[in-house]
Amino acid sequence: MEHMEKVHILDHPLLQHKLCILRDENTGVKDFREVVSEIATLMCYEATRDLPLADVEIKTPVATSTFKQLAGKKLAIVPVLRAGLGMVDGILPLIPPAKVGHIGLYRDPATLEPVEYYCKMPGDIAERDVIILDPMLATGGSASAAIQFIKNYDVKHIKLMNIIAAPQGIERVHKDHPDVDIYVAAVDEKLNDHGYIVPGLGDAGDRIFGTK
Repeated sequence: MEHMEKVHILDHPLLQHKLCILRDENTGVKDFREVVSEIATLMCYEATRDLPLADVEIKTPVATSTFKQLAGKKLAIVPVLRAGLGMVDGILPLIPPAKVGHIGLYRDPATLEPVEYYCKMPGDIAERDVIILDPMLATGGSASAAIQFIKNYDVKHIKLMNIIAAPQGIERVHKDHPDVDIYVAAVDEKLNDHGYIVPGLGDAGDRIFGTK
């Protein structure tokens, strides 16, 4: 697969272990939801590795010295409804000042193209770096559309965070948005005829919210 310099595969042992739990068809709703959140936490740790730092003078109980703290860069996370909601609670504890936008998409049955049905962003979204959340990157159509909708708000720096991706989805996002870095815990084999990732984990939204 080309363009791997923009794809960050996070193969930490804890992530791989938790991903196994998600893939198991016997994992129930409660455990599935909790593990999605835990995976999002671990992935956020890596996806924010390039946040800028600034020097600050701190007096410890022993001495005064100069240390590093976050440089005040503004962040926003934008889950793609509805499955992306399952990743939000795993990220906010790490970056509490982050604001949350929401974007809802559905696929037009005639054209198979994504259509926006809901979009609500923080008023200062153009000043923020954005991380888009969606557990599955399948065809890449919805992800590419979500990225474009957010670019329409004049957002300059966007990252995409998915738990599992198919090669086709990565290629589509890179073709449409070569400036966007993609963070994934696994790149699976392929898509089946119904657009599901193989071996994947089924429908993430259904498994997070208990709908079938």
